[in-house]
This record gives sequence, structure tokens and C-alpha cells, in this order.
Amino acid sequence: MSSYYHISKRLMKEDLQVIDEYIALIKNRELRSKVEELLHDPKIAFNDVRLPIQECPAGAYVHHSYKGGLVEHTVAVVRLAITLCDIVSEVYEGRIDRDTVIAGAILHDVMKCYVYTLQENGRYANSELGEKIDHLTLLVAELYKRGFPLEVLHVAASHHGDQSPIKPKTLEALVVSLADLTDSELNRNVLRAAEYLAKSATGKDVRLTSKEAMEIVKAKSEGGLEGVRRLIKGEK
Repeated sequence: MSSYYHISKRLMKEDLQVIDEYIALIKNRELRSKVEELLHDPKIAFNDVRLPIQECPAGAYVHHSYKGGLVEHTVAVVRLAITLCDIVSEVYEGRIDRDTVIAGAILHDVMKCYVYTLQENGRYANSELGEKIDHLTLLVAELYKRGFPLEVLHVAASHHGDQSPIKPKTLEALVVSLADLTDSELNRNVLRAAEYLAKSATGKDVRLTSKEAMEIVKAKSEGGLEGVRRLIKGEK
């Protein structure tokens, strides 16, 4: 088992491949091409250094605040959004544009690779650009510049809950916003619980990946704090 006292160095290559498979689900060829190009080559009109998307966190602390967190979060949001689309169409017999949902879910946080930077202590903080411009503003501007449909721009502008400049006005935007909130809250709560349990068991502050946090929470439910201690020490 990897050490719990440093950020995992494992890149999320498998998850990035999964995102490519989700891109392939977009039926509109032009939109599919635009999404693929922006995901793999998110150049903006600034000369700031960006984190590679495979290494970028989805947050500096609140959720997915570890190497590879952005790709992991993106995969989860897309999966949740597709499930919500199924519910809308199959349970409520509503009509929803899946292309817009999938495109918005895949791209909703892609500009975070510009707003975070890795510090010498292994933690993340806002970049110089991120101190002045948020990831939603960057994304909406870039989507507009690249000629994305208005519906996708609206998903981008409204996906971030109360911190968004506008609330979701379409089913597609609501679905992506709810999927983003659900995964963010799931990850945040598990991380904070696992960090508390790890400190209670060892007396040390730790930073964890989601997979490490899930194992700690499971160990606590099965073996109490002693189970957490054994897990962290690599004991059976």
C-alpha cells in the first residue's frame, strides 16, 4: 500500500482514456471535434504555465485536492450527468440534449489547469492567473472564442452552484450542475472524514487521494481506529 503521507504520483491515464470514450458519445461531429481539441489542447491567450491535465487537482483543498484529481472528478461528473439524463428521459419522459450535457460535463473544469499551481511542499494553491480570474470566466471566454454553441456556454457559466454568475436555466445546465455538486460533496466529505480518522489514529496531519480516503473510511467501519492504524502501517 502506498504511503499516506504524500500525494500519490500515479497519473490518471486510464481515466483520461475513459473521457475520450465519453467524447465519442457526442453525436454532433463538429461539437465532438471542438470538445476533443479543447480537452487535449486547452490553450488560452495568456502565457501562463499550466499544469498538465492528468496531474491537475480539481481543487486546492475543498475536493479532489491531489494529483490527478481533475481527471478523476471529470469522469465522475460525466457518469453522474449521463445517469441523470437517463432519469430525465426514462423516468420523467423528458427531452434532454445529451450532446450538450456530455460536452459541458467533460469541459466544466478544464480551465482549472491554469488556475492552480503546485507548491514546493506538495500542496496546491491559486496560480497568479487564478488569483485574478476564475476557471468559469476563463472557460466561457474560451468556449465563445472557439465557437461553441450558446447552450454549452450556459452550462459552463452556471455549473458552479452559488459561485456561478448565473443559475441553470436549462435542463442540461441543471443536470451538469447537480452532477458537479454531488461528486464534489461526496469527495469532500470522504476526504475530511478520512483525514480526521488518520490523525486520530496516528496523531499526524495527512493529505490523501480519494482511493486512500475510501480505504480509511472502510477500515474504520470494519476495525475501528485500530483498523485505521493497521491500514496506514501496512499491516493486515
